[in-house]
Amino acid sequence: MRPVIGITTYVEPATWGVWHNLPTTLVPHDYVAAVTAAGGRAVLLPPDDLDTDVLRILDGLVLSGGADVGPELYGAEPGPETDTRPDRDTAEMLLARAALTRDLPVLGVCRGMQLLTVAAGGRLHQHLPDVLGHDRHRPAPGVYGEHEARFTPGSRIADLMDDDTRVHCFHHQGVADPGTLTVTGRAEDGLPEAVEDPAHRFVLGVQWHPEVTRDKRLFGALVAAATA
Repeated sequence: MRPVIGITTYVEPATWGVWHNLPTTLVPHDYVAAVTAAGGRAVLLPPDDLDTDVLRILDGLVLSGGADVGPELYGAEPGPETDTRPDRDTAEMLLARAALTRDLPVLGVCRGMQLLTVAAGGRLHQHLPDVLGHDRHRPAPGVYGEHEARFTPGSRIADLMDDDTRVHCFHHQGVADPGTLTVTGRAEDGLPEAVEDPAHRFVLGVQWHPEVTRDKRLFGALVAAATA
């Protein structure tokens, strides 16, 4: 049987057919396609803060991208550019912490990496242009930034990426303090691009979007860890 990989989802107004701005549980199909191409069975997880029992039937977890993580979770006040989804924060923080306790393989993508960081006691920069002085990590609405990344030799992400250091990103927040996680990748401007937790069998967060390119290296590594 294929390993079952849960993917956290958005709740956003959506329009299709005769329906307009209907609150909808969704996730870009790229995530599902990436999990499927890597040999997993994707299961979508809507925000649910009642319990984490679903982890009992999952072999791995993808914390997907989306809105900003609530600053109150790392002891900060929200800035003017911060756009949060409290329902996702509550539900996904429960899932992330329970998954880590169970040593379930976890891949965090963009917001997912940031959520892992906060779950590990870290902090975020709320608006990167204020910190870095540029907007190359999110150059325009719906436009991915593209830049080189540097990976720590011997790290999981370095082994997976090899000499491919070009990444595509779309975010305006970033990791300020990784907490108990280890930063194993950085952008050209020094911003963390990858975090790992060597104490677990597979905990990897990346600030870019490997699902868009159907990157079988990262999703394949998650599926392999979920199969082991």
